[in-house]
Amino acid sequence: MVMKMESKKRDFIHVDDVVKVNLWFMKNEVSGIFNVGTGVSQSFNDVANAVINWNKKGKIEYIPFPEELIGSYQSYTQANIDRLRNAGYKDEFLTVEEGVSSYLNSLHNWPTND
Repeated sequence: MVMKMESKKRDFIHVDDVVKVNLWFMKNEVSGIFNVGTGVSQSFNDVANAVINWNKKGKIEYIPFPEELIGSYQSYTQANIDRLRNAGYKDEFLTVEEGVSSYLNSLHNWPTND
């Protein structure tokens, strides 16, 4: 059995979005159990391409998926955020491309001890 990279997708969410949701809950005094995700599944290729695009160099090199993980790896996740939206949370979430760019920008601007 071969698992293709394109078939592995995740609902990647940026930590800033998770913080925004939590602060919204506090401000609006909403409680309960909610999925916090973007509600959109994106591929690992999207993550890799976002890093390559930010760096303006690089290429994707594929390696075989470990056979011992086949059948035990959850290759697709996408949060159902209907309950979050129904509770009143309206803000949009960063895409993988936006989140990767934000993260890499913060690393690039991180102070050094030089």
